Amino acid sequence: MRLPLSFEFFPTKTPEGAVKLRAVRQQLYAQKPEFCSVTYGAGGSTHEGTFGAVREILGEGMAAACHFSCIGATRSTVRAQLAELKAMGVKRLVALRGDLPSGYGLGGEFHYASDLVGFIREETGRDFHIEVACYPEVHPQARSPEADLQAYAAKVRAGADSAITQYFFSAEAYWRFVEESQALGLSIPVVPGIMPITSSTQLMRFSDACGAEIPRWIRLRLQAFGDDTASIRAFGLDVVADLCERLCTGGAPGLHFYTMNQSTATLGLLERLGWTE
Repeated sequence: MRLPLSFEFFPTKTPEGAVKLRAVRQQLYAQKPEFCSVTYGAGGSTHEGTFGAVREILGEGMAAACHFSCIGATRSTVRAQLAELKAMGVKRLVALRGDLPSGYGLGGEFHYASDLVGFIREETGRDFHIEVACYPEVHPQARSPEADLQAYAAKVRAGADSAITQYFFSAEAYWRFVEESQALGLSIPVVPGIMPITSSTQLMRFSDACGAEIPRWIRLRLQAFGDDTASIRAFGLDVVADLCERLCTGGAPGLHFYTMNQSTATLGLLERLGWTE
C-alpha cells in the first residue's frame, strides 16, 4: 500500500538554480504528492524566495505549503504575511519557531512555535491547515525529552492539525514518540520526515546541526566507503527504503521527503518501494 507523499524544497539563490528546480518539481509532481513545501530562512531571510517559490508551485497546479517562522517577527508583520499567503491561495502552513540570523538577539513578539500556531488560529480560524515540527530523537536545544514532548504538546493544543518529524533512521524512535504523544492525548497525524542518503559528508554535517541521530552501524559503513559515491548511494537506498517499508507496515500516515532540491534519490526510493506512478 502506497502512503500519501509530500516533498520539501528550499528557495534557490540564482536564476539557473530556479530553472533546475522547476524541472525537478515537474519530475516529482508525476508522483502525485499531496503537497510540496518550501522552507523559510533564518529571520525570514528567504522571504521573497520562499513566497515566490510557493507562488510558482501553485501556478503549476500543485498544492503548496509555506514554511512560516516567527522569531523576530511582530503580530502586525505576521498578520500581513498571512493575508498575503491567503490571497495567493495557500491552504497549508508549516508553523515553526525558526532561528534568528547569527549576531541577532532574541526579538519579536513570538517566542515559541506554539505562540505562532495560536495566533494563526485566532487570526484566520480554519483558513489554513497548520503543520508543526516534531523531533522523535529530541530537539537539540531541549532541556530534556520530557520538556521537548511538552513543547510539542503545546503546539498541538494551540491548534496544529498535523506534524512532520525531523528526519531519523530509527523506526523505533518514531514509534516511541508517537506512543508517548498519544499517551498525552495528542492524536494528530505525525508524518515521518525522510532524508535520502546521497553523500556521507553532507549527511554528517546536517545531522550534527539538527540533532538527528545517525546509528553507529550506518556511520561506520558510510565512513568505510570513503569517496565511493556509487556505494554510498546504493547503501543509502537500501537503508532508507527499508526504513520506509517499516514505517508503512507499522501504519505511518504518510511520508515527507526532504528532497534537497533533487529528484533522483527520492524517485529511486519510490521506485524501490514500488510506489512510482
